[in-house]
Amino acid sequence: MKKLVIVESPAKSKTIEKYLGSDYKVVSSKGHIRDLATSGKFGLGVDVENNFKPNYIPIKGKSKDINALKKDVKNSSFVYLATDPDREGEAISWHLKDTLDIEDNYSRVVFNEITKDVVLEAIQNPRKIDEDLVKSQETRRILDRIIGFRLSKLMQSKTGGKSAGRVQSVALKLIVDREREINDFIPTEYWTIMADFKDFTADLEKYHGKKVEIHSEVEANEILEKLSNAFKLEDVKQTETSKSAKPVFKTSTMQRMAANRINFAPSKTMRVAQKLYEGIDIGSETVGLITYMRTDSERVSNTFVAETYEYIKKNFGANYIGSVKVGKKDKSMQDAHEGIRPTSIMRTPESLKKYLTNDEYKLYNLIYVRALSSLMANATFLTTSVILENNGYTFKTTGSVLKFEGYLKVYSEYEEQKDTLLPDFKNYKSNTIIANCILKEQHFTKPLPRYTESSLIKEMENLGIGRPSTYATIVATIKERGYVVIEDKKMIPTEIGIETTDKLQEFFSDIVNVEYTSAMETDLDKIAESDADNIKVLREFYNKFEPCVEEAFDKMEKKEAEKTGEICPECGSELVIRNGRYGKFIACSNYPTCKYIKKEEQQIEELVDCPKCDGKIVAKRTRKGKFFYGCTNYPKCDFASWYKPTGEKCPKCNNLLVEKKDKVVCATCEYEKEE
Repeated sequence: MKKLVIVESPAKSKTIEKYLGSDYKVVSSKGHIRDLATSGKFGLGVDVENNFKPNYIPIKGKSKDINALKKDVKNSSFVYLATDPDREGEAISWHLKDTLDIEDNYSRVVFNEITKDVVLEAIQNPRKIDEDLVKSQETRRILDRIIGFRLSKLMQSKTGGKSAGRVQSVALKLIVDREREINDFIPTEYWTIMADFKDFTADLEKYHGKKVEIHSEVEANEILEKLSNAFKLEDVKQTETSKSAKPVFKTSTMQRMAANRINFAPSKTMRVAQKLYEGIDIGSETVGLITYMRTDSERVSNTFVAETYEYIKKNFGANYIGSVKVGKKDKSMQDAHEGIRPTSIMRTPESLKKYLTNDEYKLYNLIYVRALSSLMANATFLTTSVILENNGYTFKTTGSVLKFEGYLKVYSEYEEQKDTLLPDFKNYKSNTIIANCILKEQHFTKPLPRYTESSLIKEMENLGIGRPSTYATIVATIKERGYVVIEDKKMIPTEIGIETTDKLQEFFSDIVNVEYTSAMETDLDKIAESDADNIKVLREFYNKFEPCVEEAFDKMEKKEAEKTGEICPECGSELVIRNGRYGKFIACSNYPTCKYIKKEEQQIEELVDCPKCDGKIVAKRTRKGKFFYGCTNYPKCDFASWYKPTGEKCPKCNNLLVEKKDKVVCATCEYEKEE
């Protein structure tokens, strides 16, 4: 009888079976085989009164696979449970053991990469199922089921929202809170002064050693009046600086870099990475090209380090060899396995390009050069800092020149680094330098930007909510549910997203928040480490959560969309009036399944020409309904004023005159028009 190896994905089966030889049969569970039932109180599939005992049933359509696996187990001499190397994989192994009636004739093995040496080594180092990891995953599943089912039903009945979740709702709250910060933000005016010379520019920084802050054009003009075109060369410093490469990818940094550099959504990144991990036919063999892609570790094996050092020495020279980068470890890091890297540095992206799809090549190239560069030497720069003095005012300019490429030899494509050249100040015959001109420029402070998928993942990781395996799913869910829309890569909450967040905060502010969610992740980690009791964690949560749910069902007001009496031309549902970023609009009641929006012709009054570009100034308003005046070329032009332009120009500075209370004044200087 053969030994049986059960993996999750069919894509791995044949490759691993080839590595192990004729004594083994490798089959696939095709992921999870069972899940919580939807029966019992509230359809939770959990007996809350009986220590949260779960009721597991086969996943629909899996009975045939389960029967086939039972037959394979019966006809084998020994079983290796080789599901993925994370908590989810540990739980799947436990479900397989329980469902397939596997007794003690089994071992748990993990493959951090699908290569022959690693697979054979794993088989030689088996262990038993880690019950604490299973409890941690089961607790997470029960928590998510209770919160998801109870809150989703509440939201569907009260707001029309499609779902709510333990981490999903907190992530949505981050987006909504940021949107409100942006809408409530009041720009503050400030000015800068720059001296333009023949070969460089310098910015005003200090006055008699104190930092200069310029709040109006009047203040800027006062400074300009005190300056001459003759600057004293006060100090020139040249220092050598260095910049080190970043560590290999972990899940979050891979998702963020892929979003920023190759325009992959997190869900797409994980889908492509899964394929690279499971194995690619590269002509001579089918082999996994990267290590396991769900990890919060940045460790790399000594074997990979040694192989890569040899590769760097041969291809670039010994002076390009660097050190192993050790990322900052925090208390939430599971560090169960390595960071994400190529399984062999010898498999260069170019050598594999003909075997990969375009998407696979892009992501593999990103992972490869990140791992290669992480073990390369620092890049070094010659940085020049120049201080110029003018009547007590200090101007500064800096420049840098790349002296040694180091890791940028391979990573410059993903990390922009431009030389900023300055003249050789030793060539100046005197220490006085004459400026061509001295310029002033108006600016306005800006709010924090809206979240992108990349920056939201970074924020979730920093705040300790969610885990590597959940980031992509969370981001995808809030998009699919219609809680946010993506504009220019920015995540903007929809009306239903804002409504859902507000209703949850009204009744669940003590639970749906960053602090509570982060603390729950810590408790789950403690369960995995046998430092916390899973039943106690569930009981404490439920006793706090369920009374809030009951109160919300009783007291939360149901929102009714105002009907228009019209029918959607795309799906036949009713059209309703909704509130959006720019006021009320008419849309399909079947949103987000149907995204029809009725177009209304709007008459926008163009008030005056924009003073900064060729656009027109028009009236706009914030979400709270407060009017302001901005350019039609926004965001390319950032002109904005809280006061209505009159169309007249200031006789002193030629800028716009605006209506301020009962007066007509200049938008920038102190001029006030006489009545």
